[in-house]
Amino acid sequence: MRSRLLPAAAALALAAVAGLSACGSSDSSDSSDSAGGGTPAPAKLTVWIMQDSMSDGVLSRFKTGFEAAHKGTTLDIQIQQWDGIGQKITSALASKDAPDVMEVGNTQVAQYAASGGVKDLTDKVADLQGSDWIPGLAEPGRIDGKQYGIPWYAANRVVIYNKDLFAKAGITTPPKTRDEWIQDTTKLNTGGDDGIYLPGQTWYALAGFVWDEGGDLAVKDGDQWKGALDTPQAKAGMAFYQQLQALGKGPKDADEAKPLQADVFAKGKTAQIISVPGGAAIIEKSNPAMKDKIGFFPIPGKTADKPGAVFTGGSDLVIPEASQHQALAYEVVKALSGTAFQTDMAKEMSYVPNRTSLASVLADNPGASVMAVGAANGHATPNSPNWAAVEANNPIKQYMTQVLTGADPHAAGKTASEAITKALNTAS
Repeated sequence: MRSRLLPAAAALALAAVAGLSACGSSDSSDSSDSAGGGTPAPAKLTVWIMQDSMSDGVLSRFKTGFEAAHKGTTLDIQIQQWDGIGQKITSALASKDAPDVMEVGNTQVAQYAASGGVKDLTDKVADLQGSDWIPGLAEPGRIDGKQYGIPWYAANRVVIYNKDLFAKAGITTPPKTRDEWIQDTTKLNTGGDDGIYLPGQTWYALAGFVWDEGGDLAVKDGDQWKGALDTPQAKAGMAFYQQLQALGKGPKDADEAKPLQADVFAKGKTAQIISVPGGAAIIEKSNPAMKDKIGFFPIPGKTADKPGAVFTGGSDLVIPEASQHQALAYEVVKALSGTAFQTDMAKEMSYVPNRTSLASVLADNPGASVMAVGAANGHATPNSPNWAAVEANNPIKQYMTQVLTGADPHAAGKTASEAITKALNTAS
């Protein structure tokens, strides 16, 4: 399962922006740093990277730099398909011949760590400058106080807006607070224009509003998980979503893929959508005339000093316990998560680097730089090995449609919470 940014259209949007910004150069300076205890002996390392995660250029530069810094060591970088990857990783972790380093979806670390086949890297966090990691990637890699997943790269949603429609409404500066956002969207929702296209089941956007209220989708109580959509915080987050959604013509019973919201925006009559910045490439492909009309701003928060909370999608790096080259595998992880690679990757792939201090490397990329601002208030879905079971029959989407079509929010939230509780506490 690709636990990055749902739906699949978002992943396609990210792939669409790959290579649009200038390529960075990788000096592999991080590769030469010692993992401690002397220099690891040369070996052939197998590294699993997911399809479309990185361009050939980025991977080639890394491979060349790493091998030059570790004489005699070779990297066998194997590209993996997303279809069926969950079972393939689970089988590899249980084997005696696992790859040395693997890329995994950030929200799936808990699932793989539960197998006992992932190396605990807690003692390496300081060496990897973990205090600087963006929270939405660091948190899902940490299970019960132990760091199994090392943040690699991130992406999150922003607001894509139509500059012409904003100017027509007399709005010269994008909103920075929820109140300003509602006021501006109300102005935009006139004269036949759509203030915002927000489908009723954009549940990652709802999650952000709930997090802003201090709530969550589920919480852990001892060894058990409990759905939390029947709390006052979730009710407040849903109330804001309902207020915003009513200022547009988005369907109440569909997500952003049905129809593809980028195609809706491309018609030129919609002022805003909530999307990854890469959605702009799909908009321009659908309607080239939109090229110079697209702008970006972070999802507004409750106050101007902090952007709205966002779901941080992305990938972590893990080392299997069965790796035959633990020290060198750590050197690979350190290099991939280090400054040189993170800078090169961010510039070429338009992803958010794993460290907050590296956000400035995206300064020349309008969409990605805004995405990095939002990433500072990034979150992840509940850190349960069974979270995929929740998404499989997604009661959050059902809850949202029910509330938007008139159901009692508390009753609908209670039903959804019970479904989430059952899914999270059922042995997989």
